[in-house]
Amino acid sequence: MRKDNQLLVITHLCQLLTAFTGFGGLVVPLILWLTQRDSVEGMNEHGKAILNFQISIIIYSLISIPLILLFGLGILTLILIGIFSIIFPIINAIKASNGEMPSYPLSLNLIS
Repeated sequence: MRKDNQLLVITHLCQLLTAFTGFGGLVVPLILWLTQRDSVEGMNEHGKAILNFQISIIIYSLISIPLILLFGLGILTLILIGIFSIIFPIINAIKASNGEMPSYPLSLNLIS
């Protein structure tokens, strides 16, 4: 296994594709994780954290849509989800560049 912090950083930052293009924030990290998890040190843990976070974002967004009818609460939660989906990949990319493990708050542990 090789140590490649730059690839880990790129994997975290690929999540921002969704914010800029509307697509790719789940697919690109999934492909990187599937192809590199056995050859890059730490990729398995980082990849699982990223996928859990992205799936959690999708679930929270789907739950928020019907909440829009309830006093606009869904709009507030969608804004918070959008902010989280931009800030935490950047924070964890910085952690990955320093060799630290990622931590995504409110992330459901679906892939373990």
